[in-house]
Amino acid sequence: MKEDSLASKVYVELRRKILSNQLVSGIRLKEDVWAKRMEVNRMAVREALNRLLGENLVVFGEKGGYFVKSLTAADIKEIRELREVLELGALRLTFQKTDEKLIKKLEEICDDFTSMVSGGYLGGACEADVKFHETLIDSARNKKLMDLYQFSNIPLFHHKLGQSQTHMNDYELTDSEHRQIVKALKENDLKLAEETLIKHLIRGEVSVLDLE
Repeated sequence: MKEDSLASKVYVELRRKILSNQLVSGIRLKEDVWAKRMEVNRMAVREALNRLLGENLVVFGEKGGYFVKSLTAADIKEIRELREVLELGALRLTFQKTDEKLIKKLEEICDDFTSMVSGGYLGGACEADVKFHETLIDSARNKKLMDLYQFSNIPLFHHKLGQSQTHMNDYELTDSEHRQIVKALKENDLKLAEETLIKHLIRGEVSVLDLE
């Protein structure tokens, strides 16, 4: 495999794990560890990390090394506000174009999320969460909106992966809120969908701040 393809493979994997918060704020990303895990050379990892550095998803430590960027309270508030603007806009467009195929796809993602949580695969649950929100954006069928969402590198609000009761309650509430949004789509109830999404995002913001 070519060097740029190897670097792209590492970049996609690390970006996915950062945005789904499987790699949490402040954690160090060691080149040798990721080279071994991804079965690539360190140069490919370094190239991927430099790309993530340019996208402001990682930072370079004072004594060297790459770290997942830590989020301040202001960052978290701005992320929630941005997600609210983009996702509410997507919802309103989706309600003009929704169909049974979309609803079935969202229900399947919800089922995947439920299954992952029940099985203790919380990393997989976080990825299903990312997929749910990306599908909502995509369902608006507006390429500019999807590009903006992807280029914004918006992380979700699963701050830490763990099986404490607090965290498990968060996953259960996420599941319930996702399904409520799908129910609103099925019933053509835009107001319910908007209210549920806003509540969902605000709860995520508050839960992250409480864990700081």
